[in-house]
Amino acid sequence: MQNLRRIIRSGLVNFKRNGTVSAASVLVITVLLSVFVGLIFLQAVLTYSLDNIKQQVDVSVYLNTGANESQIISLKNAIDKLPGVASSTYISSEAALARFTERHKDDYLTLQALEELGENPLGAQINVKAKEISHYEDIANFLEKETVLAKGDESIINKIDYHQNKQIIDRLNSIIKNARYLGLIISAILILVSVIIIFNTIRLAIFIARDEIKVMRLVGATRRFISGPFIVEGIVYAFLASVLTMVIFYPISIWLGSNMTSFLGINMYQYFLTNFFEIFLIILAASVILAVFSSLLAILRYINK
Repeated sequence: MQNLRRIIRSGLVNFKRNGTVSAASVLVITVLLSVFVGLIFLQAVLTYSLDNIKQQVDVSVYLNTGANESQIISLKNAIDKLPGVASSTYISSEAALARFTERHKDDYLTLQALEELGENPLGAQINVKAKEISHYEDIANFLEKETVLAKGDESIINKIDYHQNKQIIDRLNSIIKNARYLGLIISAILILVSVIIIFNTIRLAIFIARDEIKVMRLVGATRRFISGPFIVEGIVYAFLASVLTMVIFYPISIWLGSNMTSFLGINMYQYFLTNFFEIFLIILAASVILAVFSSLLAILRYINK
C-alpha cells in the first residue's frame, strides 16, 4: 500500500510537472470523448426516430368480403403463432368502413359514390406488426403460400400490401444496418486516435523524466515502480477528460432540449439527465482502458529498452 501511494503521488506530480503537455492532452481527449458522446446522442435520436417509424410500418391482410368469421379467427391465430409476429389486430368490415368514411369525410364525391352502392364494399382486414423489420418478408411469404385456411380452392385472403410497402421496409432496414456500421467505424477511428495521442503523451513524459528514470534504475527501483506513475498519469488524463466532457455537454443538452425537441423528436436534456451516470461510466471506462493500454505500450517500448 505504501508503494501504491508513492506511485499515485508520483503520477500526480508528473501530471503537474508536465502542465502544458498534460492540459493539451486532456483537451484533445476531451474533444474525442465529445465526439463519442455526440455519437451516443445521435444514436438515441436515430433509435427514437426508427422506433416511431417501426410502429407505423405494418403488413395489412385484406380479406374477401364473404370471408367466414371462423376462418378469419383461424387465420389470425395462425398469424399470431409465427415467431416473427409481435401483434396482430383484426378489423371487421364495419370498422374498416367507418375508418374509410372518417378518412374521406371531406371528399363529397367519394362519400356519395359509397352511399350509392348501398352496401359495404370493404372486407375485413388483419394488421400485422413484426418484432423486427426483417421479419415482414417471412410473414408475407407465409400468407401468400397459406392454403390450409382456404375455403375449398378459394382463399379468404384478397390482398397483402407487403409488396407496396416493401421499398419502405427495405430502406428502413438498410438505414438501421448502415447506422450501426457507421457508428462502429467512427468509434474504431476514435479509439485509434485516442491510443496514438495518449501513447505519444506518455512517451514525451518518459523522455522528459529520462534522467530521473536512470537514477531510479541505479538505486534498484523495480520496473513496476518506475512504470506505475506513467500509468497513473494516463488515468488522470482519462478521468479529467471524462468529467470535462460531461460538463461541456450539460449546457449543450439544455439547449438541445429547449430548441430542438420538436425537430429531433426527443428531449435531449431529459435523455442526458436520465442516462447521465451511464454515459459518464461508459466514457470513463473506455478512456481509462485506452489510457492504461496506451501507457503500457509506451512503457514497454521506451522504459524497457
